[in-house]
Amino acid sequence: MIVGDAKGVFIPDLNDYPIGRKALRGLRFIHTHLSDEPLNREDITDLSLLRFDMIAAISIRDGLPYNIYVAYLMPYGSDKKYEILTSDFYRFELDYDNFIYNLEEEMDRHRFIDQRDLRERAILVSASTRPKYELEESMDELKELAVSSDVIVIDEVIQRLKEINPRYILGEGKLKEIVINAMNKGATLLIFDQDLSPSQIRAIAETTELKVIDRSQLILDIFARRAHSRDGKVQVELAQLRYMLPRLTGKGTAMSRLMGGIGGRGPGEMKLEIDRRRIRDRITRLEKELEILSEARRQRKQRRVETGIPIVSIIGYTNAGKSTLLNALTNSATFVEDRMFATLDTASRRLRFPREREIIITDTVGFIKDLPKDLMTAFKATLEELEDADLLLHLVDISNPRFEQQINSVENILEELNIKDKPKLLVFNKIDKVSKDVVENIALRYNAVAISAVRPESLGPLLKAIEHRIWETQKAEDRSPEDREQKADFYLVDR
Repeated sequence: MIVGDAKGVFIPDLNDYPIGRKALRGLRFIHTHLSDEPLNREDITDLSLLRFDMIAAISIRDGLPYNIYVAYLMPYGSDKKYEILTSDFYRFELDYDNFIYNLEEEMDRHRFIDQRDLRERAILVSASTRPKYELEESMDELKELAVSSDVIVIDEVIQRLKEINPRYILGEGKLKEIVINAMNKGATLLIFDQDLSPSQIRAIAETTELKVIDRSQLILDIFARRAHSRDGKVQVELAQLRYMLPRLTGKGTAMSRLMGGIGGRGPGEMKLEIDRRRIRDRITRLEKELEILSEARRQRKQRRVETGIPIVSIIGYTNAGKSTLLNALTNSATFVEDRMFATLDTASRRLRFPREREIIITDTVGFIKDLPKDLMTAFKATLEELEDADLLLHLVDISNPRFEQQINSVENILEELNIKDKPKLLVFNKIDKVSKDVVENIALRYNAVAISAVRPESLGPLLKAIEHRIWETQKAEDRSPEDREQKADFYLVDR
């Protein structure tokens, strides 16, 4: 029971009645109109945004109830968004429980929600001043990231802005449209393609009553799922805590607690309502552990250097096929999956060439544009191993329409790591998905090798190119005719 004033009624915090999994909130809102007037626009807006089961206004005449005006939302896809009933207050009858049960059942049928499927259902949002085509390309990648995090994408919203709204990124009116759309389709999560400030996350979450994350948090979530080695787990947890620390202010619904699910899971998932001091202590301990792990990596690296065996590192955009190539070259079984960031942990194998020569070939974590700074910092220790590589194999998915932008993104990250001048061999992968003429033209334009990692018979040119780059100082006359005719036979020597 809430008592308002002449200006209206203040609706209290409704966090105890969350929305998302069910079509309606589970609350009806009954209030008075001091004159005989029907439901107004504000009433219908509250009904739509707050997802009340019903909203009712009782009009007053001579100090007593007179008429009752009742509105309820219609299932998604109906001709009307809501229905209004009008009746004499004393004659109004409705089997409320049965009516709402049937209404929600009908809404759920139109929302196509399987209540047994507990995965997050997300609306992806991209709002920026950048050109529309850039927003669309970035949205395609955000969708791939969401699918990699096992999110059901139910809608995408792209809005090119003249200027950024400092509070909500996009306009408040557009945000309300997104909320109504989210409720109609059963969304539980909003994922923004742009990085959000802590205050923006809180403001959007308070307005929408949905969980809100940004691109960086989504990538952190994927890394948390996929890291298996101790190195990877420590680096991911460190990145998560550094990201969350400035966002643990206030008591907004977005980041006031380290919740589970998308954006909140991780190898070091902490207790609810953890305070800043404990997070800082945890960060300090993780940094010390990372130093110990880094020292162990340096010792392993030193042993490899002492053997004098050349090191070749496979780099490239996420999901370019790096692990598949490593498996094909060395007949090993590194985990592969057609998803972004399927593997995060580095793997090294030996590869033997003719004339008793061999190399160490290393798989690395995939790159991506706009990699979160906290992740970049955390993984620098791992990526420092690239400094000792004698050759970088830059693997590119030729079937991806954005492969040119992906090449540039990888080059930018190499520049950040101060290894852009390392010897590189550009390798186009997945040629089985593109016409032969296109492959030949692109490979010629970039002076690159073209392969399909799932077709071992296509790897011959790559092996010859590696052999030439690594041992190019060897004079041609030193090779016997038998060596020149010998095929580049290769197999796994030592795991």
